[in-house]
Amino acid sequence: MLEITDNMLDWLSLNWFSWDTLRSYDWVFPLVLYALPLVPLLFLLKWLFTLNSRNKLNVAMFDGKLQWQWTSLLRFIPDILFILFIMLVLVALARPQRINEQVEQTAEGIDIILALDVSGSMELQDIKPNRLDAAKEVALEFINGRVQDRIGLVVFAGDAYSLSPLTTDYQLLSESINSIGFKMIENDGTAIGSALAVATNRMRDSQAKSKVVILISDGENTAGSLDPQMAAQLANKFNIKLYSIGIGKDGQVPYTVDDNGKTLFVETNLDENSLRDVAEIGGGRFFRADSKDALQQVFRSINALEKTEVSEKRFRDTKDYYQIYLKWALLLLLTWMLLKNTFITNVLED
Repeated sequence: MLEITDNMLDWLSLNWFSWDTLRSYDWVFPLVLYALPLVPLLFLLKWLFTLNSRNKLNVAMFDGKLQWQWTSLLRFIPDILFILFIMLVLVALARPQRINEQVEQTAEGIDIILALDVSGSMELQDIKPNRLDAAKEVALEFINGRVQDRIGLVVFAGDAYSLSPLTTDYQLLSESINSIGFKMIENDGTAIGSALAVATNRMRDSQAKSKVVILISDGENTAGSLDPQMAAQLANKFNIKLYSIGIGKDGQVPYTVDDNGKTLFVETNLDENSLRDVAEIGGGRFFRADSKDALQQVFRSINALEKTEVSEKRFRDTKDYYQIYLKWALLLLLTWMLLKNTFITNVLED
């Protein structure tokens, strides 16, 4: 494939007629190319129709049979050049060009903090494989669907820690989520207020058009020194919207399997009051998810509510190449005109 350079004689390269080069073009008028095989066909029909009507001159200079001479083929050269001239004009009329299109996406992203409960109760297996792993899988799906949003990660049990700052490096964020496990926070419990405080501290200086905290927990606030409602009011002062998700089923749910292979159950009931209050104070919504499908639907709902508008700019760089084939056509036309005035045109047919 060739590109035009500053060298004025580059058009003389025969590579302009290679299959790879011709295939690389976008043709503005591709229908013109269908006329190419008609050109030699018309000349062939003309030759056949005039074959028996041409004047013949009988010359007898010696006895014997006249042998065929290859020089008699020279008379076809002007016609061939004229055929090629017309075909090159058709190629130029089809207007070959190459288009380099670039797409630039811009978005005014949202800042999002995922606050994930990693307390011991998240080991319960009412949502397969367990509450924590299900929440991690859905969180990863949520991240992969975002564009240009800064996302951070807070984990909490009896204490709360920032596991990942706000970032658009989704690969790093995914690795952080995959690294989450049980017992990563020594102090067990559910410090919802502390988790909201850590998330607010991460976001208070953010200049994003929208700031969101998504809190995922399966229990009531049992640890930490900060009341969840007070933490939600603090977040609201910084224009942070709070979504809370209560995960898990009520009643007898499987917990683990003992050494004898028997499934152990535990009684559990989700206290929704704290989570509802947090969402209401924070101007968001409370969701209940008692299955993985329900959790996925919750994240789809949040994804729709907090949608980042992406604008797209397209830049098209179009470069025409018809002038290459016009130059070749003119060269062949000049050659044809010169040959018409030479002996080649007058070579006798055997």
